[in-house]
Amino acid sequence: MFGMFINSVRLFFRGKLFRDSRQALRKWLVGFALTLAVVLLAGFALTPVAGVILASLLGGALQPYLFKDLKYN
Repeated sequence: MFGMFINSVRLFFRGKLFRDSRQALRKWLVGFALTLAVVLLAGFALTPVAGVILASLLGGALQPYLFKDLKYN
């Protein structure tokens, strides 16, 4: 399993994992930015631990929606 992970990482950094690496990076950045915004806003409005939990749930739930249209090589 670790070998499969390493192979995927190598393909990703070579630009051969996704058909359009820019689209994958753009979608990842959208998810990262939204999760960061939620953790910062909820961390200041609530407790920091509640902000992290809320942002983790939202960011994890958002990933399948963002990555549903990605095509692999």
